Amino acid sequence: MNTKFLTCLFIFSLSFFGNLATAQGLNEKQIDSLVEKTMKTFDVPGIAVAILKDDRIVHMEGYGTRSLKDGGKVDENTLFGVASNTKAMTSAALAMLVDEGKLEWDTKVIEVLPEFKLYDPYVTSEFTVRDLLTHRSGLGLGAGDLMVWPSQNKTQKEELIYNLRYLKPVSSFRSQYDYDNLLYIVAGVIVERISGQDYASFIEENIFEPLGMDRSAVNYNLIEDKSNVIDGHAPTDGKLVTVGLSFTEAADPAAGVYSSVADMSKWVQAQLDKGKYGPNLGKELFSERQHREMWTPQTLTGYGKGDYNTHFKAYGLGWFLSDVNGYLEVTHTGGLLGIVSQVTMIPELELGIIVLTNQQSGAAFRSITNSIKDAYFGIEGKDRISQYNESRLRYEKQADSVVTEVWKNVAEVQKKSKMSAEALSGYTGTYRDPWFGQVEIELQNGKLRFEAQNAPDLIGEMSFYKGNSFVVRWDDRSLNGDAFVVFSLDREGKPVSFSMEPVSPMTDFSFDFQDLEFTRIKD
Repeated sequence: MNTKFLTCLFIFSLSFFGNLATAQGLNEKQIDSLVEKTMKTFDVPGIAVAILKDDRIVHMEGYGTRSLKDGGKVDENTLFGVASNTKAMTSAALAMLVDEGKLEWDTKVIEVLPEFKLYDPYVTSEFTVRDLLTHRSGLGLGAGDLMVWPSQNKTQKEELIYNLRYLKPVSSFRSQYDYDNLLYIVAGVIVERISGQDYASFIEENIFEPLGMDRSAVNYNLIEDKSNVIDGHAPTDGKLVTVGLSFTEAADPAAGVYSSVADMSKWVQAQLDKGKYGPNLGKELFSERQHREMWTPQTLTGYGKGDYNTHFKAYGLGWFLSDVNGYLEVTHTGGLLGIVSQVTMIPELELGIIVLTNQQSGAAFRSITNSIKDAYFGIEGKDRISQYNESRLRYEKQADSVVTEVWKNVAEVQKKSKMSAEALSGYTGTYRDPWFGQVEIELQNGKLRFEAQNAPDLIGEMSFYKGNSFVVRWDDRSLNGDAFVVFSLDREGKPVSFSMEPVSPMTDFSFDFQDLEFTRIKD
């Protein structure tokens, strides 16, 4: 036999089996070390991680503390807000109704909800159930979220649906991707209208109960036993503090669910099994046909090589879809005040990764998820923690410089010449935005105060900035969403309206100040 052939065969064998060996995933010790280093680097109090491979759980563990205020160890049953990972459940709920023949993905929304109305009459008439789930409505990023965020907002679901007509599009219908939450809320109402059940009951009876997700709840207030639930944590004025809830219950179909890695593992395994579950996969949540539909690209979201030689990025029905290192990746992230999460699946490898955290650093879950992916892909020598930390620090530095400069200007103006009470009183009055509602601007102790009628969280002191611009500093510092208030004057120099925009480029997109147009209705 040819010795060169044998030598080549031997080298190939070493290479093949060597790569195979490196593609078996991290061991328990390596995962523990990865998570602990991530927590320390990104200042995350608690994390829970689960890894599913080849139809079994190969790792499931909680790390750190549930709350810096109340303590308690994170374990596999600790409940976290999974935030926008709820969206896939809303999509699945609609898939079940499609399977039952009660609905089609391309059913017009107005056929189910006659009261549904968007800014453009044509878009209203053509808008389908599929459009509710695919972030291509023409509305801007996070449009209207200030009706459900922060958590004390008083806007009811019926008002929210009515107010959609006032939100102006930023692009043509179905022409581009802009992530939204409000249309998933409408999707939840579709579930209710078609099924005859409230959204929470439908999810509990058709997803949680069949899969044995016994501890999960559709929102925080529905958690029966709160003895093992995390607090969210956010960096505030240089210190990590516990924060309250984020969205109102109206937003449940978009971001409401609280779950654990133990429960989410059951949900992820059912996804990997194309909707099937139970002994010998003898039962199904939804058909394989609907599973395929939910994992089919609907809206292109971008392109670029990135970390894994990615060629396409898209959104399906409740899931982000892309190619990574030659494999299909199905994933979603979720973010609340002080809480972020990520679910990732590589179906061809029968791999699922779940990372839940109680701090709002997305770099933390990315570091863990991608380090685990690297191991299964056989990628060596990548320090994802350092990579993402460097990016985070660079971005935070840029954002901090912007914010620091704004408040520096405010302080300099205050030193040079404070506006008189008479001058400030010219800005006081009642202002109204068609969908957000009324804001009172009052003069208290020589300073302007901003108070939103429908959003009690949004109360703060206004400081003069430049020209006819002020900066409002919210009393609740954990919101991290201070904003410019820019007044427009009539020909007599009287303030008649104002617009808003965030001060920091890191402000959460759900503070959609850019969509607000306030008009003065009372002096």
